[in-house]
Amino acid sequence: MKTFTDQLGTLHQFENTPKRIVSLVPSQTELLYDLGLEDSIIGITKFCVHPIHFKSIKKIVGGTKQVKIDKIKELRPDIIIANKEENTKEMVEELSRICPVWVTNITTIEDSLQMIANFGQLFNKRTEAQKWLDKLNFAYQDFQLFIKDQPIKKVAYFIWANPYMVAGKETFINELLQLNHFQNIYEEKGRYPEIELKKIRIEGDPDLVFLSSEPFPFKDEHAFEIGRFTHHYFRGRRIFFVVWKPTCKSVRIL
Repeated sequence: MKTFTDQLGTLHQFENTPKRIVSLVPSQTELLYDLGLEDSIIGITKFCVHPIHFKSIKKIVGGTKQVKIDKIKELRPDIIIANKEENTKEMVEELSRICPVWVTNITTIEDSLQMIANFGQLFNKRTEAQKWLDKLNFAYQDFQLFIKDQPIKKVAYFIWANPYMVAGKETFINELLQLNHFQNIYEEKGRYPEIELKKIRIEGDPDLVFLSSEPFPFKDEHAFEIGRFTHHYFRGRRIFFVVWKPTCKSVRIL
């Protein structure tokens, strides 16, 4: 019997390496694939779009916030992969009646690296995990050298509309903003505070505004509305849509 601890501090015991995996976290579905676990993944969410062929060969068990419990039971998983940010506590508790639910908790880059190491141990993919850790650590250090002399710019990162909400402190988004020399004007307001657009210039007057593609799919009309309350107009190229590409997170400029 082997004992492992997830990122919430929950102990899990397994007689054998888990072979049947249901993943409820899109980014971690892709990580499991990168670790060579494609054949072990039996269930995914409708948002798990990478690698692209998974949607046609893997069982879709619902979304990240609402899953089909019966579908997961039918798959007879050895383990379910969840995330504190993506999945609800109630969901994790209910799924725990089926099999162990491994919950990740990512707010820093170090947390992300630890998750990869944990998966390497849990699924007996230590060599594959270490290769990715080596690549990421090298790229991380290289980027820090590149960015260290770049100017710091003030930003606001919007994640929701009606009401408007932004990313604040103790979030992975804020961690990456800091890495890229962006000062989050809402960093001290909580994790995902609701804000008033009319106060945005008073509360920080950002140099740049980022609009997420998920969980809320911002459109041009939102960019125009936000632009009315800042000096960032549609043609001013100061408002950015953050969009997901197959292999990386990238930005499309308005």
